[in-house]
Amino acid sequence: MGKVLYVTANPKSPERSRGLAVGQAFIEAYREARPEDEIVHLDLFRDDIPTLDIDVFNGWDKLSHGEELTSEERRKVERINELTDQFVAADKYVFVSPLWNLSIPPILKTYIDNICVAGKTFKYTENGPVGLLQGKKAIHIQASGGIYSRGPAREMEFGNRYLTALLRFMGVTDVDSIFVEGMDYNPAEADRIVQEAIEEARAKAKAFAGDPVRV
Repeated sequence: MGKVLYVTANPKSPERSRGLAVGQAFIEAYREARPEDEIVHLDLFRDDIPTLDIDVFNGWDKLSHGEELTSEERRKVERINELTDQFVAADKYVFVSPLWNLSIPPILKTYIDNICVAGKTFKYTENGPVGLLQGKKAIHIQASGGIYSRGPAREMEFGNRYLTALLRFMGVTDVDSIFVEGMDYNPAEADRIVQEAIEEARAKAKAFAGDPVRV
């Protein structure tokens, strides 16, 4: 049995979010193809995702010196450890997020700061950093009103490109993408665009249900 971590970064419901609607279709198709797998949903806007603030840095510093942490320092440090361990334990990752101001929502960046941890998801070597999550795979579903995956606006797209780069930095080199985009450019075609993305998601979910390639 495999474990899939389904990470969503949108405060809306699937009924009001085109990206989440596509994500839901992907997960439903995946469940049909691989019902024995465990799917864990992490809703970043509703779950506890600590910000790397002074409590966290003080807590890490105290731990390194064997000093006692305050209750708030301990709570945040322990939660970060939980999130990192959860990420490491998963075999596959499904991310759903909108493109906000050419990038990812701040809460998704905060989550990445929680899981990109030296010694757990990557390590430093004499030849530079090396990812520790080889053999896993991921897919990112990104919704945007404009078209940024191709064409002249491609250079301004820092959402999918950033997340893909970070996953590869941690060793997840098998990363696919689904773009739900252009609805605001052409509102009359919005329903068609979303439906085509849902169909793409269902098809890719079946391929994603295959076993990760171990290296």
